Amino acid sequence: MTARIYLPARSAMQSGQAKDSWVLEYEPERPREIEPLMGWTSSSDMKSQVALKFDSKEQAIAYAERNGIAYRVEAPRPESRKIISYSDNFRYNRLAPWSH
Repeated sequence: MTARIYLPARSAMQSGQAKDSWVLEYEPERPREIEPLMGWTSSSDMKSQVALKFDSKEQAIAYAERNGIAYRVEAPRPESRKIISYSDNFRYNRLAPWSH
């Protein structure tokens, strides 16, 4: 069973630049199934519920190697958010005219 080690993206509620921790999650062994009575998605794969958090990528890799877990590391994507301030809405050289 393969595990993936990655740095999760920030949630929409976070405004800072700090990243919390690296996560080791197992890849699913079986696909999810639709339960016929209620239509809910279910899985009989118990390892899909395990998510281990580590302070660094090296600690996660060391844990996987120590326990004989095959793993792959996903590099974090660079931030692509353009940072603007509220006062930029009122600039005199604004490209789009203000609509109010």
